[in-house]
Amino acid sequence: MKKQRPVNLELQTIQFPVTAIASILHRVSGVITFVAVGILLWLLGTSLSSEEGFLRAAEIMDSFIVKFIVWGILVALAYHIVGGIRHLLMDFGYIEEDFAAGKRSANISFIITVVLSILAGVLVW
Repeated sequence: MKKQRPVNLELQTIQFPVTAIASILHRVSGVITFVAVGILLWLLGTSLSSEEGFLRAAEIMDSFIVKFIVWGILVALAYHIVGGIRHLLMDFGYIEEDFAAGKRSANISFIITVVLSILAGVLVW
């Protein structure tokens, strides 16, 4: 039996609900955090290797681009933690599993992440 279903190929017309955006961003932030662990471990290893290594790591951290990358890593980590806490609260039943509660909790997690990203920017710069 062949089903005739409409196909929308115009990707610019598709609008995801905020809950879908929160879920996608949680996955993306997890991948960014996973990759960032390697970068941060390399930087830590360089700084702990010797006095020259520490000076080299300090020199690397003086660059604006590196500070921006570290800020981005901290923002991704903050969002991933906030999103993870949101999912745990839903799993334990503290947040109802309906669309309105999911939408509200996704918006709250975005607001908390914005505040944490500002704090991370203050920390980095």
